[in-house]
Amino acid sequence: MGLRRGGELVLEAALIVFLVSMILGQVLGQPVLLGFVTSGSMAPTIETGDGFVAIPAALAGPVEEGDVVTFRAEEIQGGGLTTHRIVEETDRGYITKGDANPFTDQDGDEPPVKETQIVAIVWQPGGTVVTVPGVGAVVTGTQSTLQEIQRQIAALVGARSLLGTQGLAYFVVALSVVAYVADILLSDDRKREREPERSTGTNVRLIVAVFAGAIVLSATAAMVGPAGPQEFGVVSAESDSPGPRVIEQGTSESVQYITPNDGFVPVVRYVEPVTEGVEIEPREAVVPARSSVNGTLTLTAPPETGYYRYYVVEHRYLLVLPQSTIETLHAVHPWLPIVVIDGLLSGSFYLLWVVMVDNGRIRRRTRDGPSRLDRILSRI
Repeated sequence: MGLRRGGELVLEAALIVFLVSMILGQVLGQPVLLGFVTSGSMAPTIETGDGFVAIPAALAGPVEEGDVVTFRAEEIQGGGLTTHRIVEETDRGYITKGDANPFTDQDGDEPPVKETQIVAIVWQPGGTVVTVPGVGAVVTGTQSTLQEIQRQIAALVGARSLLGTQGLAYFVVALSVVAYVADILLSDDRKREREPERSTGTNVRLIVAVFAGAIVLSATAAMVGPAGPQEFGVVSAESDSPGPRVIEQGTSESVQYITPNDGFVPVVRYVEPVTEGVEIEPREAVVPARSSVNGTLTLTAPPETGYYRYYVVEHRYLLVLPQSTIETLHAVHPWLPIVVIDGLLSGSFYLLWVVMVDNGRIRRRTRDGPSRLDRILSRI
């Protein structure tokens, strides 16, 4: 492999990593590998539009004072993802502040940040945040383009399922198919014959790997997209009221907790309370395909009057493994079943491809000899 070809492969790999991390970030509703800021509240540490390396909170471990984190704000700029520094830890949660801001977020209307609100921790080796200039403009432009394409295709075929994160996963799968077909139809035969056999085989394996990655993206979207932390606001009042979740102080009230499954594969879901005063039954349930399951959420108002926020965290997994296996993996770490299921699906696809090629099931011959597809597949 020449130096030029090696450089091209490095650039292609970097582009794939960037796009996959951006798309996964949209599917998961949090930055994955790369995040960026849209304001100057963290200047000069992170300037407007600068990117940063984001480590998912589930992998980074406990946060500490001085860490820069991305969390789901409730009040800042109307709510949404915010990247600020933790300046203090209290019994009620974390106190956060933008490096450029004179006051903490909690000096305003933002309540202390709970552990469940933190979705990523910014990588800062040696205490210095690593930034990537210009990421924000590239990501925002790419997102707008993808969303517009989704809207146009959804309007053309009349399918709302092509919108949102699920539609984005479908789009990536379709894009992978188009890229593979285009690679076959538009490649030059003579150029391929002059290239070393190993290089061609590597290219085809890379395309197969992209297919497998698209499957992982779709599966992850189905498991992580509808799940995550759920908030329930409760007003502890002197007397019960017909208003939404207005409960007499010190008493409890039960409401329905509905888990829908719009997919074609059954899922198993787990719901875990993360704050006191909330319980869920059942905590574990199987949701059939294109169906839903009802649970009961019990909320207990504190003895003191006021408005309180309760949280539960929902995890859901495609039921492609025995339920007992998923339960064991979930007990080790909530992300472990996702990793195993993604590995099973992508690995099965890759092995099926290799077996079909090795057995000659998708090879074709013409009178003039092997077809272009035959020559490509025979080199895998």
